[in-house]
Amino acid sequence: MKRIVEIVPARPGWYARWQLAPEATRCYPVSLWALLEEADGTGREVIGVDCIGQWPGAEDNEAGAEFVRYLFQTPDSGPPEDAEPPLSAAEQRSGGPRLQPVTAT
Repeated sequence: MKRIVEIVPARPGWYARWQLAPEATRCYPVSLWALLEEADGTGREVIGVDCIGQWPGAEDNEAGAEFVRYLFQTPDSGPPEDAEPPLSAAEQRSGGPRLQPVTAT
């Protein structure tokens, strides 16, 4: 089991690209970066959590989606062509957070 060591907000322009079909991808903005390490203190890695709560290796990612890579596109150049349109504030509130707190044991 891994533990979170640090969480930092992602700067605008970072995206997570997901493969949906052989010729179809979709990008979502990365909301935060998390530094993870193994329970014994070895093996650290950084993962990005996208705006819909997905990250590489999560069990409840979008059905059929496979993580491809993170990419950076300067905010003034606009989003990638396969970027998902942003949700309105009302849509964000109605969907609720996908990430749920876990009680430490």
